Amino acid sequence: MNRSELLQKKQQFIYPAVSNYFANPLPIARGEMQHVWDVDGKKYLDFFGGIVTVGVGHANPRINGPVKAQMDKLGHTSTLYPHETMVALAEKIARITPGRIEKSFFTASGTEANEMAIQSARMHTGRTEIVSLRHSYSGRSSLTRSLGGISSWRKSNHEVGLIHTMAPYCYRCPIGLTYPSCEVACAKDMENVIQASTSGAIAGMIAEPIQGVGGYIVPPKEFFKIVFRIVKEYGGDFISDEVQTGWGRTGKKWFGIEHWEIEPDIITGAKSLGNGYPIGLTAATPEVANAFEGPTISTFGGNPIASVTAKAVIDLIEEDDLITNCDVVGGYLQEKLKELQEEFACIGEVRGMGLMQAMELVSDPVTREPAAAMAVEVMEAARERGLLIGKGGMYNNVLRMAPPMNISKADVDEAARILHESFVAVMAMMFATA
Repeated sequence: MNRSELLQKKQQFIYPAVSNYFANPLPIARGEMQHVWDVDGKKYLDFFGGIVTVGVGHANPRINGPVKAQMDKLGHTSTLYPHETMVALAEKIARITPGRIEKSFFTASGTEANEMAIQSARMHTGRTEIVSLRHSYSGRSSLTRSLGGISSWRKSNHEVGLIHTMAPYCYRCPIGLTYPSCEVACAKDMENVIQASTSGAIAGMIAEPIQGVGGYIVPPKEFFKIVFRIVKEYGGDFISDEVQTGWGRTGKKWFGIEHWEIEPDIITGAKSLGNGYPIGLTAATPEVANAFEGPTISTFGGNPIASVTAKAVIDLIEEDDLITNCDVVGGYLQEKLKELQEEFACIGEVRGMGLMQAMELVSDPVTREPAAAMAVEVMEAARERGLLIGKGGMYNNVLRMAPPMNISKADVDEAARILHESFVAVMAMMFATA
């Protein structure tokens, strides 16, 4: 299909709620490592990786090889039958997860992984109420949409027993304080939330170590230590949602929560674990996993092809030390973004960790008025010049970058050049129309 045919059929046969980036949607035809090509043959440097999902590169032959071999051997069994590929993956995960986490339950998405985590915490504690953070995103089911803390993602969903507490959004502090003199008041307020908005006995808390859809919000280093202590005081399990932050993307550690020096009871994962192949993971301590009342199944959980894919991804990350690459190249990317910030006043804040970096755009650096329209224009300009980036945030004014974890500094240089040209073009257009 050519571009017009593809887009016409998409409009005719796909739910209109399935949104696309760009005024003229971009039909992707193929990919190779850090690049993709559209149906017209134009090449793009992909710095968003299918929403933080293509962790080790499009069509990476070191992943495709084992996958193709597995396809010829065994494609599907469901969890009703144990098989070597699922067990080997679970053992590998037990070796790299923090603390005492060692038992895995596999599904087909991050949404399912977070659902399973909530069920696990409720069964383990015998309680129902779950605390989550404002500005968070947990998935697209009724339960996980209700867990989310962004209104646009909560349409037509209302689940009981879910309470939202303040997020550590220092750039837009909800109580008007400044870190570190604030003494991380947003974290301490969680106890007030539990006392005022719950029965006082919670099942647990779910949180992203760095908020993804919320705009790559990085918390103060003390935040999670404080809320973890409060969760434990009120009898809950702590769930670390690593769907976006897991598998080394934040640099130095396998999982984002490890940067904050706490050991969760449950970890969830997806996205980069499958490098584009559908897989979800809920991993827990023996006490939590053993308390799950069954029986339960997952038709596609632990699928042999998904399991082989995920293990190949983890092996590649280890063999090529991509965790270090995320730290080094991610730091280099942040430096380049801060250079752009010095030149363009519309970049209110640069933030992130490892190869998970963002720029929050504002119309005025003093008032910090969100510049959502500008974010769209910069994305469009970058696309025209061959760079794909994402956006997000509470106000859709945050440009997000999460390229494959094996990119180089040369790729960052190219991205920074295109971003600079894009900001120049957008500023000129805005000045001309003012």
